[in-house]
Amino acid sequence: MMKRTFDLLLGIGLLVLLAVPLLAIAVAVRLTSEGPILHWSKRIGRNNKIFLMPKFRSMKISTPQVATHLMSNPEIYLTSIGAFIRKTSLDELPQLYSVLSGDMSFVGPRPALFNQDDLVKLRTERGLSHLRPGITGWAQVNGRDELPIPVKVEFDYFYAKNYSFWLDLKIIAMTAYKVFRADGVQH
Repeated sequence: MMKRTFDLLLGIGLLVLLAVPLLAIAVAVRLTSEGPILHWSKRIGRNNKIFLMPKFRSMKISTPQVATHLMSNPEIYLTSIGAFIRKTSLDELPQLYSVLSGDMSFVGPRPALFNQDDLVKLRTERGLSHLRPGITGWAQVNGRDELPIPVKVEFDYFYAKNYSFWLDLKIIAMTAYKVFRADGVQH
């Protein structure tokens, strides 16, 4: 209950604090590319249920729905501001909606794409499907896009076994530092 209360308080506070930047990014996305401002990605949530996770659209509308690391040349799909908003993680800000709606938490395993069967299978085998996915997580701050899936799952398992409010605060602080430095961002 404390984790959910923290998510709600932080989510509302950030929404108020970031209202103007959110609007500015939305306008920039609209003015620099065709298509919707938000991309609603099918993701695997708690108990392996699919939910729609919003992100500012950083890729062209013709982009295939696969994990970026599976594309041979993902840069060709980026919009003119796509690389910037991905590198700075600004594309992730609409996920505040998912936190407020209860589909996500600030900290937890990153939600798998609906077609990342290998990741979902390994998480389920390790008993992690009950976790609420997060905007950031232990795997995110320990390698992000650079980690192979089995290693990500081991980081998720570590998080589940060692969960505490203090670990969440540590992960949030580490995330802020890594976002500022753009550590671990591949595309």
